[in-house]
Amino acid sequence: MDFSLADILAARRVIRGVADQTPFVPSPFMSKVAGQDFLLKLENMQPVGAFKLRGAVNAVMSLPGDAPGVTCCSTGNHGRGVAYAARERGMKAVICMSRLVPQAKVDGIRALGADVRIVGMSQDEAMHESRRLCAAEGLVEISPFDDPKVIAGQGTIALEMLGARPDLATILVPLSGGGLAAGVAVAAKAINPKIRVIGITMDRGAAMHASLRAGHPVEVPEHASLADSLGGGIGLANRLSFPLCRDHLDDVVLVTEEEIRDAMQVLYYEDRIVAEGASVVGLAAVLTGKVSPDGPAGTIVTGRNLDMALFTRIMAGEDAVIGDLRVRGRCYGA
Repeated sequence: MDFSLADILAARRVIRGVADQTPFVPSPFMSKVAGQDFLLKLENMQPVGAFKLRGAVNAVMSLPGDAPGVTCCSTGNHGRGVAYAARERGMKAVICMSRLVPQAKVDGIRALGADVRIVGMSQDEAMHESRRLCAAEGLVEISPFDDPKVIAGQGTIALEMLGARPDLATILVPLSGGGLAAGVAVAAKAINPKIRVIGITMDRGAAMHASLRAGHPVEVPEHASLADSLGGGIGLANRLSFPLCRDHLDDVVLVTEEEIRDAMQVLYYEDRIVAEGASVVGLAAVLTGKVSPDGPAGTIVTGRNLDMALFTRIMAGEDAVIGDLRVRGRCYGA
């Protein structure tokens, strides 16, 4: 399937005034660490607390008026975006999630009026339930990453970043199923072919990273993580986000749970920003020296929909337990 900047420009018109124009602000602390201007695209300021609203609005608003409703699988934020967009159109929404999704995200989706189905222990199992609903009830599935309308919506982030800072040399993109990374990379490289777009993800259960290394989509075990939004597979039948990431990303970098913890603390204590673990992987890559920008750089703070009790423990330097994972505490600045 052809996918280009034209699709992203069309999405910008669809989502205008609903899911666009979040702040793009400098981080003085991270700029000092990087030795370059380092900016934060604050998608955590979206009405649903995450960038996923862009793709969801573009996809849902593009459906015919007689569509009976929508369904999707989600690690949390996509489901919230789809629920919000479906409510705006007066459509039924059924969101399928695994038991690994934090309760705070489940509650947020239910508060938007969607039906939530908890299925299995992986996003792949939730995906199967979503597809069953399509066959059984005629609902329209909206993939969290492998849908051209979703990818185009996410790509509008790059339009805003480069519109504000045409001199950006590097964009660091949190990488999961690849919808965000694909959209951002296609848009950014169409505008400036020399820009570097680097996907950043956790080192536990990184499906897109494993798939890119294998040369084709593969399944990986799904693990609990501070960056829970980056969990889940990419689908063995992936037709769009995998080839777009393969062809347009310059590199993929992995960060550990401890590095994610440290970056969450940096973002909170230095920039006073509350964000999910998935939001800070770009910071983690620079803080650890795994990425060294050679010019102005930007990353996307993807969301704020997290368990605040867990967040408070991390900020206090206490141990954090997520599923079978224990992340040792560390007091910031110690």
